[in-house]
Amino acid sequence: MRTLVLGLGNPILSDDSVGFRVVQELRARLDKPNLTLVESSASGLNLLDLITGYDKLIIIDAIKTEGGESGKIYRLGAENLGAIRHSASPHDINLPTALELGKKLGAVLPQQIIILAIEVVDVTTFSEKCTPEVAKAIPLAVSMVAEELESG
Repeated sequence: MRTLVLGLGNPILSDDSVGFRVVQELRARLDKPNLTLVESSASGLNLLDLITGYDKLIIIDAIKTEGGESGKIYRLGAENLGAIRHSASPHDINLPTALELGKKLGAVLPQQIIILAIEVVDVTTFSEKCTPEVAKAIPLAVSMVAEELESG
């Protein structure tokens, strides 16, 4: 089974870099066949190029919810993506729409999609460090990804 672990975000916008940080930690700890670890700032249609050809996809990204607890990690599946369908920018499309388009175009997309969304505090300050609450969540997110990889 070919698996892609994809850390999304912006490496210079404080907590928005959390996906990058998790993948960097995983890279230092894991070396498995059929496992690809990627950090990317891609979105929308550009994500299709990254995820095509994999059986399993694990995305790590920042999330900011109303009243959310900083550093909390949400495990989401493809069935949860419908809730974000209307968040598309007028210049691009969101992940659910990209997946739908990829299927219609006949792309070989992952059959299993897991999203680990980490509740963030600050995604607007230029900084190469996460806030303390989010930084504390990184080791837990690394462990969660490792468990997902072990469970198949």
